Amino acid sequence: MKNTSPRTVAVIGAGAAGLAATRELTERGYAVTCFDRDDRVGGHWNHDYEALHLITPKSTSMFRGFPQPADYPAYPSRDQIIAYMESFARRFDLLRHIRLGTAVADVRPVGTGDGLNGWEVELGTGETLPFDAVVVANGHLHHPYVPELPGEFAGKVLHSVDYRNTGDLDGERVLVIGSGNSGCDLAVDAAQARHEVSISIRHGFVFMPKSILGRPRAELPTQKLPPRLAALVLRYLVRVSVGRPEQYAGLPKPPSRDLTKQRSIVNDLLPYWIQHGRVRVRPAVAEVRGTTVTFDDGTSDDFDTILLATGFRYEASFLSESVMRRENDMPRRWASGTLVDGLSNLFLVGLIAPMGAQWPVYDQQAALIGDLIELQGASPTAPIVREFQKGDEGFGDLELQRPAWDAMHRSTLGTVARVRRGLLGATA
Repeated sequence: MKNTSPRTVAVIGAGAAGLAATRELTERGYAVTCFDRDDRVGGHWNHDYEALHLITPKSTSMFRGFPQPADYPAYPSRDQIIAYMESFARRFDLLRHIRLGTAVADVRPVGTGDGLNGWEVELGTGETLPFDAVVVANGHLHHPYVPELPGEFAGKVLHSVDYRNTGDLDGERVLVIGSGNSGCDLAVDAAQARHEVSISIRHGFVFMPKSILGRPRAELPTQKLPPRLAALVLRYLVRVSVGRPEQYAGLPKPPSRDLTKQRSIVNDLLPYWIQHGRVRVRPAVAEVRGTTVTFDDGTSDDFDTILLATGFRYEASFLSESVMRRENDMPRRWASGTLVDGLSNLFLVGLIAPMGAQWPVYDQQAALIGDLIELQGASPTAPIVREFQKGDEGFGDLELQRPAWDAMHRSTLGTVARVRRGLLGATA
């Protein structure tokens, strides 16, 4: 719905989520200003390792109505994704709404403390600007989680957030700690550069190929089947094309082979290099002393570099704990991950990661936020989140299965329709 009385909206972050929100809200007639500390749009893609490619195909990984270029490969590279986002910003004339090189220092509610009277956004320059609403889209892949090693390592320790290419590694002997998609990517990157690579894997995963029978997984006809049947067929196809993880030296058996109950690793190059002896699988690290690392099984080896692929922690320091409460660094969210407890006119986009392509999720959340801003304006005495908290304890994690996301979003849209009828009448 087009906004007939423009309200001011600040969007924090010009990555994919922030761009989706900026496009949606400007199209609805809101007066949007987007802030990003970087000097170009693209978010974390500007800082990721050079070997990064999408793990979902370009046919599903795109903004609404804006396909990736036809000459792009099925799984575009980091640089191609950055170029795609820049072309999106130009195509929809978003750059005039974006202040690049501008960090946000503080976001605080005006008056009552719940945001009903709007928000003040203080910039790193010291400038403070008033807004009717704020959309937080600063991402969750910037601030590394760095676990404490069991001892002092005499070599180089590097987190994946600071890794660009194998030139960042010291020596030839590399230990990767962490076996998510990034950890497996980095182990493969080092192996292909002829480093001696070990990867510490504490528990088993199903390893999934990007393509099956020559087609990207997301383009297989199985996607049209009911979720549980689709997962069963995909499980069979994965078994035929990759085999069982425990068939590869050192890879632990996954706790379940049910693809609806666990996160899969989209990488069939790691098993390939394990079979070629270029990557050695190790259990959890038990002790570090000098350059020697001892593992839980009692084996030990010397390494020159430890590369931590141990994930990230959510960080939004511009929102104090007294304003937005967290549980283990993460705020509990409602309404498809867009609303937090007790606050009005503050919205989140991108702080949820259903399995599969993320761009459509950002567009869904952005469209929802456009509706929620309107509904909050029609309910000026209480945070609209209360309507979504009825019988719903909220969502405190980051990842979830795609069918769970689809069900969550359908429920959210149902609540939006109910609230709209109550606030704006049967003809709204």
